[in-house]
Amino acid sequence: MSIWEYANPTKFMRLSGAVLPVTVAAAAICTIGGVAWGLMTPDDYRQGSTVKIIFIHVPAALMAINIWLMMLVTSLIWLIRRHHVSALAAKAAAPIGAVMTLIALITGAVWGQPMWGTWWEWDPRLTSFLVLFLFYIGYMALWNAVEDPDNAADLTGFLCLVGSVFALLSRYAVLFWNQGLHQGASLSVAPGERMSAVYRYPLYLSMLGFFLLFVALMLIRTRTEIRRRRLAALLARENRS
Repeated sequence: MSIWEYANPTKFMRLSGAVLPVTVAAAAICTIGGVAWGLMTPDDYRQGSTVKIIFIHVPAALMAINIWLMMLVTSLIWLIRRHHVSALAAKAAAPIGAVMTLIALITGAVWGQPMWGTWWEWDPRLTSFLVLFLFYIGYMALWNAVEDPDNAADLTGFLCLVGSVFALLSRYAVLFWNQGLHQGASLSVAPGERMSAVYRYPLYLSMLGFFLLFVALMLIRTRTEIRRRRLAALLARENRS
């Protein structure tokens, strides 16, 4: 059995329909549990209660970057192998990624204001993240602007390639530039830089919840896109007859 079998819309609909209820339940349990657990953690000795924003900000920021990279992979599959499900999955993921990016920008501003004394700074990571959000908006606008779905998938696939530069910059900007207000990575395996377990474990659960939430929403939206394309094909066939 090959993974490419599930590029068939019928098989994808069957498999996604089976795993979707479990994914939705797991996403709800992990997301609510992780955020609730995080809110019950003690205040940080330097950042006070504002540190608890990390349980939303970090998972949202990680998903914002990784969703774009997932869109890049599925777009490349479309460009190389012409599997429609992969193109529709990329299209379905874009609004979720845009919302995750917006959540990360807003929570970052709320967290940064008491820590930095400003809501916004043209920091390398913040700026690249804002540009990534604009790429998400442009990606969705391009899908809606091009009437032919295959041409739209081609053009947005190439846009994904360009936007991936800013997705990687958003992830590694603090390594490229030393200046800027944004702290380094929240999670590190380097000795002496590991986050305290009291924050680390609920953060892991929250990150898992956000990931499962994305998977659930992506499956729902991809199933909707497949149904929409089927309906458009039926209407076009009926108009020709």
